[in-house]
Amino acid sequence: MREFYYRSAQPALGQFPGHHRSRRGDAGHEYRGHVPITHASDARRLDLLASLRDPLGQWLVRLASERKAIPVYAVADLSASMGYTGARRRLDVLADFTESLAWSAWRTGDPFGFVGCDERVRPDWVQPPVRSRGAGSALARRLRALAPTGRSAAGLADAHRMLQRQRSMAFLLSDFHLPLDELDRVLDSLSMHELVPVLLWDRAEFEPPPARTGLAALRDAETGRRRLLWLRPALRTRWIERIEARQEALEQLFRRHRLRPLKLLDGFDAEAVTAHFHR
Repeated sequence: MREFYYRSAQPALGQFPGHHRSRRGDAGHEYRGHVPITHASDARRLDLLASLRDPLGQWLVRLASERKAIPVYAVADLSASMGYTGARRRLDVLADFTESLAWSAWRTGDPFGFVGCDERVRPDWVQPPVRSRGAGSALARRLRALAPTGRSAAGLADAHRMLQRQRSMAFLLSDFHLPLDELDRVLDSLSMHELVPVLLWDRAEFEPPPARTGLAALRDAETGRRRLLWLRPALRTRWIERIEARQEALEQLFRRHRLRPLKLLDGFDAEAVTAHFHR
């Protein structure tokens, strides 16, 4: 199983010991400041030099922040478009990411949860945060066997109701083909958490058919509607322009929410995920 290494950009607010930096506790290894001995819970950390320099003549105790755990969630789009198959089936890529995330969270000491949505939040795809070595493997098997039928990903806007009130790290996994105003509401609803949008894309879905294709039968992956198009050169040019405009609009939306998306092309790459958090 491929492991990747994520980290929180903000101090963890949890109570349980873990891997992430925090501003809590006073018996860790990261210096945070001094407090008078009357306000300290551990007088063994008395700092004699700081006490001698204190203009008020107080006895001062060093505080050192402890490392804490944070809940980690995968919030997944399970609409019909996630069944797209290019270089790989998109749901298989989602399964790979989910399995690796659950394993990485367990190795880091963080609880892992999962929320799956299509037109609504799917109760059968909601897993509360657990500290279990095999939590991701069971989910991955179910995802690989899933035949998605949802006609939209509107349920993502309600996914925040399934997350803990404590600030968590949430990986939003989707092809992000939903309308921009709808996506804007989803990002707003998850803004209290540390959100990482993960774009599960395939190069084949953005490349127009060859210039000499002629008549082409196209199918909308979400609704299943079919349409015949004559792929004349002008239409092919417009196709490319629309794709570029859509991707630029997505980038602007993420920048407005101060998010840095992670793009995975043609499959899951654990090293690319690690690099996203360490650059």
